[in-house]
This record gives sequence, C-alpha cells and structure tokens, in this order.
Amino acid sequence: MSDHSSLFNTIGDLVGPFNLSVQLRITYNHRLVINGCDLRPSATVTRPMVEVGGEDFSTFYTLIMVDLDAPNPSNPTLREYLHWIVTDIPGTTNVRFGRELISYESPRPVIGIHRIVFMLFRQLGRNTVFEPALRHNFSTRNFAQEYNLTTFSLAYFNCQREAGSGGRRFQN
Repeated sequence: MSDHSSLFNTIGDLVGPFNLSVQLRITYNHRLVINGCDLRPSATVTRPMVEVGGEDFSTFYTLIMVDLDAPNPSNPTLREYLHWIVTDIPGTTNVRFGRELISYESPRPVIGIHRIVFMLFRQLGRNTVFEPALRHNFSTRNFAQEYNLTTFSLAYFNCQREAGSGGRRFQN
C-alpha cells in the first residue's frame, strides 16, 4: 500500500466517505502544496493562500486544517490538533472571502514528521457552521456530522522542525 493510500485511508477514518470533486489549491509564499511535499515551519508562518473551485458563489465551503500527529507521530495524544477553520467561503473564490472561525496557527512540530491536512467541506448554507470549543483533540468527523458538512477536497503536506531530518517520507 502506498503512503498516499494509507493517508487517504486515515482521512476516511477521520471523516468517513469523501468525494474529491472540488478543486483546492493551497500555496505558501507561492509554493504550491502538492500532496506529500515537505514544508518546514519557517515556510508556514503566515497563513496560506487557499483557492476554492466549486460550482458558483452561492455554494459555501468550510476549510479545516489539522495536524494528525500532534504532539508526536509515535503517540498522537492530541490528534487531531486544529490549526485553522474558515467557513462561508463562496465557491470559485478564496479564503479571504470566508469567515475565519479559528485563527491560523502555523505548525511547529518538535518531534518527528507531522502530516498536516487541509479538508474542504460543502456547507448547507451561509452561517450554518460555528466555532468549536477546543483546538486539541478536535474531531473532524464529529464536527462535520454536527454541521452536515460533506467532504469535497483535501490536500496535505509533511512538516518537521527546522533542524529535523529522516523519518517517514511520502512519495509525490
């Protein structure tokens, strides 16, 4: 089984069945996030530009960014750690047109290589998704079920401390 398949199975475990049918383009300082790419914390200090495809701007989306491996890939006791939530993003636009529920917090792994995942969900309508209570031990699945969100796209990258080396690698 490839590392991509393994991650997509993990995502399926987190959110249930998903349909990758809406374009999601994420860039940090003009560097495109390609599934499995490596980004150091210094490259993720400022929130990324996120462009959303979709049908039109009468369809709204929620973007969720989580760390699947917090605080340590060998013992992810804070899984999932919530880094960012933006709701009410009109289709065919970008996150600047949405409503930031949880402010962006850049990944800062201390131990190991962390999988940072962006998931895009279609909402039932505008102003139908509300702020969760905590960042740590967030459950994307429960959050999606609570607000009737449907998964439509995802992207991920690997992140480790600046001086880190070795460990798990995903092939592009």
